Amino acid sequence: MKHGVTQSLFAYWNELRGERSAPERSEVDPGRIRHILADTFIIEVDDERLCPVRLAGARISALAGRELKGASFMALWRDEFREDAVALVDGAVNNACAVVASVTGSSRDGRVHDLELLLLPLRHRGKTHSRLLGALSPLAAPPRLGLDPVAGFEVRSRRIIHAVDAGTPALRPPRERLGNVAPIRRGHLFVFAGGRIDGAEDAAKPPLT
Repeated sequence: MKHGVTQSLFAYWNELRGERSAPERSEVDPGRIRHILADTFIIEVDDERLCPVRLAGARISALAGRELKGASFMALWRDEFREDAVALVDGAVNNACAVVASVTGSSRDGRVHDLELLLLPLRHRGKTHSRLLGALSPLAAPPRLGLDPVAGFEVRSRRIIHAVDAGTPALRPPRERLGNVAPIRRGHLFVFAGGRIDGAEDAAKPPLT
């Protein structure tokens, strides 16, 4: 994890879950992560893997050049990388662990931005494969944020983070697991084994902006 936003959100999620494989969606408190809300999002994991965006921070929406709430997370990716994006989602929910990916985004004016993506599983109303908390952060500030939106994202590499060091508080392994999926090699990608928001997402609550 290179970006401070990624590190902060992972640490919060890891603290929140305790000895469970994943925390409840209702436990996520935006006040605890207000300093990174602009780079944070929540998506629904549906059977079709369209992954509707339930909440999206202001900086993420600015990267895309539009409000992302209700949009398909998969539609943000270039066509040839959507299968890779689905693999990121499946890696997080099937392994019940964090997935970090190096991502690039090409703007409409031809600029290429390097970003870091984090996906973290959440339980929702008793379901384990239902929601993902995430962050998408540029490694360098885009010079024309909101004026030159990213036309499509590409996955460059990914890592599934299994908490194996019981002596490291930030990587405490859960006693409970949701499943165990072997590392995958898919084309040019390599997989390395390594707050509370009340109510439903669509309720009239303060947005993650």
